[in-house]
Amino acid sequence: MKAVVITSPGGPEVLQLQEVEEPAFRDDEVLIKVEASALNRADTVQRKGFYPPPKGASPYPGLECSGTVVAVGKSVSRWSVGDQVCALLTGGGYAEMVAVPAGQVLPIPEGVSLRDAASVPEVACTVWSTVFMMSRLSPGETFLVHGGSSGIGTFAIQIAKHLGIRVFVTAGSEEKLVACKNLGADVCINYKLEDFVARVKEETGGKGVDVILDNIGGPYLQRNLESLSMDGRLFIIGFMGGAVAEVNLSCLLSRRLTVQSAGLRNRSIENKAQIVSEVEKHVWPAIAAGKVKPIVYKSFPLSEAAEAHRLMESSSHIGKILLIP
Repeated sequence: MKAVVITSPGGPEVLQLQEVEEPAFRDDEVLIKVEASALNRADTVQRKGFYPPPKGASPYPGLECSGTVVAVGKSVSRWSVGDQVCALLTGGGYAEMVAVPAGQVLPIPEGVSLRDAASVPEVACTVWSTVFMMSRLSPGETFLVHGGSSGIGTFAIQIAKHLGIRVFVTAGSEEKLVACKNLGADVCINYKLEDFVARVKEETGGKGVDVILDNIGGPYLQRNLESLSMDGRLFIIGFMGGAVAEVNLSCLLSRRLTVQSAGLRNRSIENKAQIVSEVEKHVWPAIAAGKVKPIVYKSFPLSEAAEAHRLMESSSHIGKILLIP
């Protein structure tokens, strides 16, 4: 089969489409012929050499895909050859075929095309596991997501609004803020033009928001803490701005704040299966009802993975970027 290989750590040019061996699959796995894979920021970090695949995982990038089941392991009961599915991956999505543990496979959401379904598993599992399962964001609360026009952001806005939550977003251009507003965001903040802490305090009568989902890291840590309400929860899922910060911890004590951080890729197979099950139970009905829709910005052929990475790193896109074998 063909797969995108990281020939050495570096820029987008190190991504090369090559002939490789088809993946072997275990008794508890299914083999999927890939219809599409979606880009995630983690792919660019892996390409640079800073996010190696977990032991035993595919060396090829790609953390989610959609496609058709072409083989099933002996102990797999739910899935059959011919099923159209999407899946949360530990790697290997930038390829024509990928092997996946059966518990990380999902049916195609009702009303979504097979191709567009590739854009859903990673963002849905990330947002649901962090914001809802761990930070317990609940109807009637307030929620700030940084990078509201990203794949994570566009999904988070929609699912939070569907569940009766007031949504704040930051983004870096008026075009992106308009897109966030159209998806349901209540308060849209251009972080290049105004201080998000002051705006959050203004919009909440000085209280702050209940939950923040952040992928910036160090430079935003103190400001995020200042933006949280009493019993507020900050969840960090990335370090795009850097991983080091100096903070005043007194606000943690005085307002009973919680700071958490977690990735998805290195979780156990059992934990991922639990998250996937929760996503199917809670998110898939919202998609079927038209309350949450995949936001796909652009698709590239697998041979143009480098161009797709350049687009992602330019941050000029809104929503998800797909690769098509």
